[in-house]
Amino acid sequence: MRPIVQISLDLTNIDEALETAELAMRAGVDWLEAGTPLILAEGLHGVRELRAAFPKTPIVADLKTMDGGYLEAEMMANAGATHVVVMARAHEETIRCVVRAGGDFGCQVMGDNMVSEDMVAGAKRLEDLGCGFVIHHIGYDERRGIAARGDRMPSPLDQLREVVEAVEIPVQAVGGLSIEQAIECPKYGAPLVVLGAPLTIDADAFRTADGDLEASLRMICDAVHAQDVA
Repeated sequence: MRPIVQISLDLTNIDEALETAELAMRAGVDWLEAGTPLILAEGLHGVRELRAAFPKTPIVADLKTMDGGYLEAEMMANAGATHVVVMARAHEETIRCVVRAGGDFGCQVMGDNMVSEDMVAGAKRLEDLGCGFVIHHIGYDERRGIAARGDRMPSPLDQLREVVEAVEIPVQAVGGLSIEQAIECPKYGAPLVVLGAPLTIDADAFRTADGDLEASLRMICDAVHAQDVA
């Protein structure tokens, strides 16, 4: 697949999310993500508002589902999400439920391997259970906690090539990447480039980053879209 740019709207109110999404779409972003903070703050209402404002744009609902998979996926699909997220650490029956709901309601399933004991095996498990995408993810608390203790902060780039080689479905890398690293993801074979905290969202306040966000996003989108996927 061609490189795709997705912005994670890790915000806590729908008005700011809609403003950021409008700016992002003008800059060339392909997919919108209702980030976990937005879902916690606004729930289904937030996804419905995004769908109403952007009727033809793919919308990822970052549910991080661990249980109740069928119902969560059904609700988000009916609200307008085109993609939902289930965790690799969930029971395999939960993953199967999300995949089944995806088929029933026309929603694609992204599996997140965050905190898997073996990140590569976690990605492969998600593919084997029917997910259509893998999110190779180093978590926010994990990164910051390790760095605060003075140790090297882990990066999704550490094993990104291994994850890409282990699966046949598209992969995205999430977790503490710099803008330059995010732009490089297609060269690792990962076509889905995610922009969010801390690239375009203030990771501490969970609000839109200061500065000329639209110009930055346009530069990033142009750089990503100009590439071939390795």
